[in-house]
Amino acid sequence: MKKIVVLPGDGIGQEVCDAALPVFDLLQLPISLSFGDIGWECWCNGGDPVPTATWQQLEQADAVLVGAITSKGKQEAEQELASSLQGKGLRYVSPVIQLRQRLELFANVRPARHLSGARKPFHCVVIRENTEGLYAGMDRKGVPAQMQNWVRHPNIDRSGADNVAISVRLQTHFGLERLFKYAFDYARNNGHDRVTFADKPNVLRESGQFAADIFHSIAADYPGIRADIQNVDAVALWLVKRPETFGVIVAENMYGDILSDLAAGVMGGLGVAPSANFGNRICYFEPVHGSAPAMAGRGRANPAAMFLTISLMLRHLGFDTGALRVETAVSQVIREGRNLTYDLGGCASTNEMAQAVLSAVLQPHAIKRASILSIGDELLNGRTVNTNAAEIGRRLTDMGYAVGMQLGCLNQLPAIHSALDICLGQSDLIVVNGGLGPTPDDLTRDGVASALGKGLQLDDSAMRHIEQRLTGFGLRVHPLDRRQAMFPQGATILNNPNGAAPGFAIQWKDRDLLALPGPPNECLPMLDAWMKGESRVSRAIQHSWLLLGVTESDIAQAIGQCLQEAGANPKVSYRWRYPHVEVCITHFRQQDTEWLEKIDRMLAPHVVSKDGTSALAQLPQVMSGFTWVLNDEITGSDFAARLPASIGTTDKNGIQIRATATRDLAAPWQGVFAMQCQVQIDDNRWQYQIEVPHQGPEVVEYACEFLAWCLLRSVNAQRNYTSEENITV
Repeated sequence: MKKIVVLPGDGIGQEVCDAALPVFDLLQLPISLSFGDIGWECWCNGGDPVPTATWQQLEQADAVLVGAITSKGKQEAEQELASSLQGKGLRYVSPVIQLRQRLELFANVRPARHLSGARKPFHCVVIRENTEGLYAGMDRKGVPAQMQNWVRHPNIDRSGADNVAISVRLQTHFGLERLFKYAFDYARNNGHDRVTFADKPNVLRESGQFAADIFHSIAADYPGIRADIQNVDAVALWLVKRPETFGVIVAENMYGDILSDLAAGVMGGLGVAPSANFGNRICYFEPVHGSAPAMAGRGRANPAAMFLTISLMLRHLGFDTGALRVETAVSQVIREGRNLTYDLGGCASTNEMAQAVLSAVLQPHAIKRASILSIGDELLNGRTVNTNAAEIGRRLTDMGYAVGMQLGCLNQLPAIHSALDICLGQSDLIVVNGGLGPTPDDLTRDGVASALGKGLQLDDSAMRHIEQRLTGFGLRVHPLDRRQAMFPQGATILNNPNGAAPGFAIQWKDRDLLALPGPPNECLPMLDAWMKGESRVSRAIQHSWLLLGVTESDIAQAIGQCLQEAGANPKVSYRWRYPHVEVCITHFRQQDTEWLEKIDRMLAPHVVSKDGTSALAQLPQVMSGFTWVLNDEITGSDFAARLPASIGTTDKNGIQIRATATRDLAAPWQGVFAMQCQVQIDDNRWQYQIEVPHQGPEVVEYACEFLAWCLLRSVNAQRNYTSEENITV
């Protein structure tokens, strides 16, 4: 049984702990939790932010989980002490510094990984020295006499030795050696092939060279890992532009502090950034975001950092499977994008996002996303209609992918590279269409190779296919045609039976990328052939309703309330397709769908179909063999004109239909247009009425669909021997 001491701390620390700690119950691991006190309230009321009782608890723990802790300046700390404690010379020392120094936690580890967003996926880590550097506590006002021989500067002479503040950057051989060794061990144990030391040796020449010598000495013991020293400002630049190029970044205390927050920003913000503090004894884990007193009690804090911090702790304790479940759940919720706090662009509360993560831990589901990138100037300037994107999207959806993005870009290398970065950041599968021809403006293969960091190489078998294809049609093979046989290194060639240009498939990390030629008769068969060789993705369960007589606002609140009462969290989308509203609900659970049955009953009075087919489109099949007498005072001849000839109206006895309205379909376009329809079949009679905005000539579409819907409902009711009188929608 592993013992974890939880120190919720201050501000939002309490909130994220309360939201995330239920994950331990779901994982059912041999872990016991106990709670202790730490932070600002302990200082204010007792004069010590880390009470003695807390230190005693820590001595018995296997790990410590900290929520967040408030630290304030010297003057504020004195003023907020209880009056009985003021003036007694008590000195506030940050609990974080106390924990790191007393427990000898020399390595602050802050992983940063891509969760979502328009950038190429990355996974790096900043390891910051915790006990030395500029944060070692050697910070004072005034230059003491014994230091004045070497602390010299013209401005000191102008200000006087007492009007100067100095800080000493402490770096010891002992401290740097253990830090660098830890960084290389971390890289080796976690699959990173590069360790970068971020420093400023071109300015801090003595301390920089001192650290560099130790770094290179340690690096020599790890021949399989690239080791380099970079200026900290350059590292900051490339962390923003190309974070995927880094593995482990190691730095002294202050530089590491700055770079780790920068990496968190690239990752998505402090709300998703976890951290761990390691040493030779007990370790502690905390989200990076701090206590944020101004946000406390508002339910807006992002719990993701706490969940990911818990995952770090579980890995440290040897519970790798549980850690992976938590990481996967957080990633799933962020990628779905439906239950995110404000800092990630959503409007969910702390508890709402936490509940979504907990649900994903309990019942995970794999979401495979796809992007479609269409390349070609002609698609953007309107000369060619991009029908390929729609067809590719339909095929990918049928295969089980969630198509989350369709992009178009010019045949320019920077545009292709940038678009691919966006797609790689969003999707598991990227289908690139177009730009594989032989001419200089066909740059897809070059753009893909550049974005993936690979070279191009000629494939002889592909070249033979191209030559045979061209000569078979009596065409000459040009030197430019060799471009169509060039592929990024490691690509699998996709044969093109209907054209000269082969496509290719290539994997990059855990992403799949397909590049297909532009002509539809070439790219779509090639996509179908590739899909036959791939296993289908686990599909979501989808339900849809095409409705008449309601707006999105009429039903969204009722559906939302139903889902909230059931504790269900499916994806719900609404689409206005005049004159219909289409509701689509997507979920991954086969069980616990009483809420679905309730929604189905709620929508039943308005349902036209559950497959998107309009009432008018259903008439030919449903009304086969029926005849009717139509007295249409609403549309005149419009409704009859829209019917197929095979099911036209008759002047003989049959179904009696009488349609009336309170006003004419014609202008002026204003107010409400009320329609009534009476349908009689044998001795059964049904009456329907509806009111719609009289906002323009398109209301005739509404009227025709309404009449078709009334007829369908009546025929179905007759077949089922039921009577639905006086239906109002």
